[in-house]
Amino acid sequence: MQKDYQIFIGIDVSKDKLDYCIVNSNFQNPQQFGVVANQAKAISKFIQTIRKNFQRESKILFCLENTGIYSMPVCYWLQAAGFDYWVVSALEIKRSKGISRGKTDRTDAKDIAYYAITHLHQIKLSHLPTNDFIELRLLLAEREKIVKSIGAFNTTKENKNFLPKENLKTILKHNQVTLSFLQKQLKEIEKLIDKLVQNNETFKQQNELLQSIPGIGKPTSVTFIAYTQAFTLFKNHRQFACFAGVAPFEYSSGSSIRGRTKVSHLANKKIKTILNLAALSAKKYDPQLKHYFDKKLAEGKNKMLVLNAIRCKIISRAFAVIKRNSKFVNTFKAVA
Repeated sequence: MQKDYQIFIGIDVSKDKLDYCIVNSNFQNPQQFGVVANQAKAISKFIQTIRKNFQRESKILFCLENTGIYSMPVCYWLQAAGFDYWVVSALEIKRSKGISRGKTDRTDAKDIAYYAITHLHQIKLSHLPTNDFIELRLLLAEREKIVKSIGAFNTTKENKNFLPKENLKTILKHNQVTLSFLQKQLKEIEKLIDKLVQNNETFKQQNELLQSIPGIGKPTSVTFIAYTQAFTLFKNHRQFACFAGVAPFEYSSGSSIRGRTKVSHLANKKIKTILNLAALSAKKYDPQLKHYFDKKLAEGKNKMLVLNAIRCKIISRAFAVIKRNSKFVNTFKAVA
């Protein structure tokens, strides 16, 4: 049941400060503006002032843009104090403003507060993930950076066939030292990820279920768990497919515009990349998806369109095994 909020506080978050705007639900009272340092002590004092001035926490809604780690301190203190807060995509707020000219942190805070009032029917209260989820996301981010670095340093070897050996000798030596260090660090990070998954019963169970699906290996399963918060953030596989940027959308208007159905560029690129690798693996090793892929290509379908359909199938299977709490069974193989 939706709460009867009376006070809306929009917060524009930046690295060093929080600009806020306090608005009444009826817009009758003038807005109150202020600035708070984005530090624990200042945020704590700000929340105490709000509680003192407005008394009833249930009537107050805080709304702020999702700015990643910069939003974490204020979210932590709001949650600890028992206030309701709503973290919204910056793009969502920007597009809701309509035509606007100029930009300041003060006006941004007011726009965020107004967004909360006018979009209250869409409210989805936010909650910080547990420490295990935060640590898992951080470890995955470190792993991704190391993998990219290994790929970048590996390109040095391409010079072997084109440059004199005497010019490359020193460079290749240092390159190998760096690669060895990065590979060692990658193993350490993966050990930490494995340890975290094994020590968390939910992570461990879901990881085993997901890896029973052809095409889903350890990196994919752990990424799914981290970005869905153990499959609690999304109601169904369609929502997650949209988040990952693999859900197709129709583009048409009136009788003259008939664009082709395609995926949106608004997507989580990390998950989309991992899904692409999972789809390539699945079509190679899963008889059912290999048959599906070959059949659609024979019908004249575009290769990338069919691969995208396989990505969606992988997501659907992932949500299915978690919902059923049982490992994937390849019925195509059983029939064959």
